[in-house]
Amino acid sequence: KMPEVSEVMTKADIKPKSVHRAKIWSDNVENLYRFQQAGYRDEVEYKQVKQVDEVECWPETGFVKKLQRRDNTFYYYNRQRECEDKDVRKVKVYVY
Repeated sequence: KMPEVSEVMTKADIKPKSVHRAKIWSDNVENLYRFQQAGYRDEVEYKQVKQVDEVECWPETGFVKKLQRRDNTFYYYNRQRECEDKDVRKVKVYVY
């Protein structure tokens, strides 16, 4: 069990090397949009803050289904795309 603990500690230290704005919509941009709406940089930061191993996703699309904000209220998302074309450039894409 020790390797798991050190693996978790290593993951907690992960910081992005760079950031850029999304130019076109993709499944990844959709999920980043959902994390950023809930107040997180991305899935990595969400898992660090909320101490969870998995994020609940819609099985049909793979999009994030539910996120808990830092104030413990929940955001619930649809199966379909929610990030409209006009919002794509607002999404920050982090590179690790």
